[in-house]
Amino acid sequence: MTFPYKAVLFDWAYTLVDLVHEDDRAAFEKMVEFLHERKIVLPDFELLFVSYQELFYSLIKDSQKTHREACFEVVLRHLFFKYDIHIQSRASWNDILRAYYKVIHSGRIIYPDVLETLKTLRLKGVRMGIISNTTNPEFIKREELVRTELDQFFEFAIFSSSTPYRKPHPTIFNAAISRLQLRAEDTLFVGDDLTTDVKGPQEVGMSAAWLNRNNSSLTGGIIPDYQITSLAELLDITP
Repeated sequence: MTFPYKAVLFDWAYTLVDLVHEDDRAAFEKMVEFLHERKIVLPDFELLFVSYQELFYSLIKDSQKTHREACFEVVLRHLFFKYDIHIQSRASWNDILRAYYKVIHSGRIIYPDVLETLKTLRLKGVRMGIISNTTNPEFIKREELVRTELDQFFEFAIFSSSTPYRKPHPTIFNAAISRLQLRAEDTLFVGDDLTTDVKGPQEVGMSAAWLNRNNSSLTGGIIPDYQITSLAELLDITP
């Protein structure tokens, strides 16, 4: 059977990868340990960690309204300035961020239906890309793509931490359409969130498949073009 779309764009978290559990306190502790090993003077841990949480989570809350992404690296750099923390040549920003995200990403699992589905789509000649909302720096996400070996399937990945707006803002979807040089109606978006992954792409003319792994109910009057309970079901959709 011929697949009805020329390209498929995927969400990342809870679509391709199960985040399982993110322990930002443990990650912050590991990052602070890394800094202490390099003789970098820091304020009290609880002061630094609470300041981080208050600022970061308030920005995440704001991002739901403004569609401007909250970026962890920006928050961290702000805290280093605020508390007069100097890294000088003792550590690079990238290595500091890697120390943090090594813990955050350590428990992630690729869903068991992902690899075979992506392989089949590739064999059918379907072009593929990723559009992901993330507070992670882009280089961290690209390293994660390589580490999971999923990078081989995708022409490109767009991460909201490096774009003007996050999903469901139309600019992030339109950027992908321009990159593909296809009509919006020739592209299918697949994701687990009704607002960001269904309503958003539909508003720019794409079709959208809601990956509803938990058999949740439709909300907000949003009607996906397709409902699937596993990624493998994507291979059987018809126009």
